Amino acid sequence: MQFPKQVEIIEVGPRDGLQNEKVFVPTESKKRLIEKLALAGFDRIETASFVHPKVVPQMADAAEIAAFCRELGMKFIALTPNVKALQRAIDAGVPQIAVFVGASETFNEKNINRSIEQSLAECADVFQLAKKHQLFIRGYVSMCFSCPYEGDVTYEQVKRVVSHFVTYGVDEISIGDTNGQANPQLVYERFSQLKKDFPNTQFVGHFHDTNGFAYANIIAAMQAGIEKFDSSIAGLGGCPFSPGATGNVSTEKVVQLLEEMKIAMNIKQDALKEAALFAKSIIEN
Repeated sequence: MQFPKQVEIIEVGPRDGLQNEKVFVPTESKKRLIEKLALAGFDRIETASFVHPKVVPQMADAAEIAAFCRELGMKFIALTPNVKALQRAIDAGVPQIAVFVGASETFNEKNINRSIEQSLAECADVFQLAKKHQLFIRGYVSMCFSCPYEGDVTYEQVKRVVSHFVTYGVDEISIGDTNGQANPQLVYERFSQLKKDFPNTQFVGHFHDTNGFAYANIIAAMQAGIEKFDSSIAGLGGCPFSPGATGNVSTEKVVQLLEEMKIAMNIKQDALKEAALFAKSIIEN
């Protein structure tokens, strides 16, 4: 078995992990969590979403969070689903942006009230403006393995969205097991095919742990040549439009796994454990 010598872990907890919390997490608590994660050694952290506050109230403080991240001097990612959101992010000085499109038509409709075709057309405008401002662009493809509404998702469905992202010069593409139903064999085959069809594209693995397969799926993805993974501190998060899906794969467990395998990440485990305890405390109170 061949494994990479080094892996990048992109921490998504402050955005993806907290966005669906029903009780608003105080802005100062979010700042403390972000600071603790930065001190743990993460090079990139997804910290905010510039969606309309009425849609995602938890992210209403996105501009203030962005200002704090700039003060820390860190690289951070913000979700910008449309041109209006992107313009707000640009005004806030965000260096890296992200957009979402589902590989499943039904999921995409339920998640953002758009057909895939409409979403891809909207993305083109976002990408054009982001490129003009020289921003790093991340594309998320959701439901890349199965869908709670449609069942199995085919490779061609995933390729449709990936091809669009690649055409517009997206810097990296995160492939999501959004409902946590993927298995290692499927993960290996899907990433291997993506790497074959798009050899110059940076892919990221994004797994949920609904069936407890996420860590095995990370191993399978590494076997297919993937060296970047999203994870969420304390396993926070989930998708409200994916019935039964649990949280994202836990950052501290991923780090522990890779540490045992002698794969470098430059993450300080003691600081990470402290961040995980703090993350749990701010959503339990």
